[in-house]
Parts: sequence; C-alpha cells; structure tokens
Amino acid sequence: MQGNLSIERMCQLATVSRAGFYRSLQEQEPVEEDMEVRSTIQKIFAEHKRRYGYRRVSAELRRCRMQVNHKRVARLMREDNLLAVQPKAFVVTTDSDHELEVYLNLASRMTLTGINQLWVADVTYIRLHREFVFLAVILDAFSRKVVGWKLDRTLAARLPIAALEKAITERTPPPGVVHHSDRGVQYASGVYVAVLRKHGMIPSMSRPANPYDNASCESFMKTLKREEIYANEYRDLDQLRDNIAAFIDNYYNRVRLHSALGYKPPEEFEQAAYPATISQGATMSFSGMGRSTDPM
Repeated sequence: MQGNLSIERMCQLATVSRAGFYRSLQEQEPVEEDMEVRSTIQKIFAEHKRRYGYRRVSAELRRCRMQVNHKRVARLMREDNLLAVQPKAFVVTTDSDHELEVYLNLASRMTLTGINQLWVADVTYIRLHREFVFLAVILDAFSRKVVGWKLDRTLAARLPIAALEKAITERTPPPGVVHHSDRGVQYASGVYVAVLRKHGMIPSMSRPANPYDNASCESFMKTLKREEIYANEYRDLDQLRDNIAAFIDNYYNRVRLHSALGYKPPEEFEQAAYPATISQGATMSFSGMGRSTDPM
C-alpha cells in the first residue's frame, strides 16, 4: 500500500501491468544497491585517508554487514579512481659491526598465546625537508599493538631506551618478556641491556642478514611510511611527532584493520583475547630438545 492505494490500483491508474511494475522494480534495485556500495566504499576510503586498499575496504564492508566480493570492491575502486597511497623504498638502519654481546634468537622458537610474551623492536629513519630524524618502536608481537615509541634526531641508545621505558610504563609487563631486535649497536649496548635486565626481560636478536625474524615490526614501519609519512609533508619535527602520535595512538592501534589479526585493530584483538589468554604462557621449541610449555 502507498497511502491508501494498493499496487494493483496504482497500476490501473498508471495504465501499466503489474508484471511490468515488478520487472521495473527488479531492474532498479541492483542500481540502488550498487550506488549504496559505492557510497560506503568512498566513505571508508576517505575516513582512512587513502590508506586502505581493496582487501581492507572489503573487510570494513563486512564489519558493516555488507557482503561484497573483494573482486567487486577492487573493480569499483578502480572505476572510481580510489587509489591507495603507494609504497616507496624502505631503508634499514642497522649497525651490527660491533664487538658487543649478541643474544640467542628466541623469537623464532616461540609460539605466542597472549600479550606481554614477546616484544619486537626496531629503528627507522624519516626524512624531513632539511634533516633526517629517527623513530624507535616496540610492538607486542601477539597483537601487533605499538606499545612504545620515541622520535628524535639521534640514533644513540637513548632513543630506543626511551621507547622501551614508555612501553614498560604503558604495559607494566611481568618478568620473563622476551625482547627481540636486530643486532644493532643500540640494542646490544650495555645501557640498553641493563634496562631489560632491571625489568626481568630477556634479550633476543635476529640472525645475521635475516630480517624475517623481526618481520612484524618492520611491517609496521612500512605501513607507517606508506600510509602516513609519504602521504604528508611536515613543517618540522614537532609537527611530525604530533602526526605520528595521532597515527599510532588513535588510528593504527584502535582503528586500522590488521590482516594478521583477522582484520581487527590491535586493541580490539587484545580485548577479544583477554582474559582467555591471560593465564597461558608462550611455548618454545628447540631442535632436538622437545618442547617447553613453561612461560619464560
């Protein structure tokens, strides 16, 4: 009924058959549905500031209870010229040519069951208009959440130490957390290792020329550069720091969908896992030595 008129009466007044009316309705619905999908895709793309490609847009649509094939999403984004920010070359800044002690790679042997079992750390550079600055980051490997970071003009040990201390303050981890990094001099320095020991943390380092041991942290660095750094221009270090804080604290940890987490943001993933994982410890395996289930 439309007002007081039935479909049959409206068809009579318009001199059209009921079959013709329903055929016309069926032809309009796909167009309206297509426009709704396009509108939602454009909204998601704009909200995430061109950071999402078709896979994450598809995941966001599913979270909105819109079941749309990812191939269709890719086609619609291509037709509407919704192109995600493209990556640039990534440079690793690691000085491992030193005589400081290096530590056994524990990360590659761990099977994680919860947060605060394995933290991974890395340092990268960012180029401003007139200078290079450096960013130290620490992620919880279980949830990929950034738990500590520090931006400064120096590569000295105080940079990653500040990121580590921020992570410790944020998480108050129990003793036994494995801290994994590359073999850079900043992480191998006595002052850095002393901070780890003070808080009951166990150092672990990547094998030479094998970045895959620290892949989750390096993946975050690539994401940060592709979706934030390369997409903007910064007036100075203070503006860059404000933008990175907004990206990490308000966007990456809380909003951005992570493919390795079943397309959930890190904080949502942690909340969904807690408290089921709180009493479980990471397992660790060694070749020919069986398997330990005791948390470290």
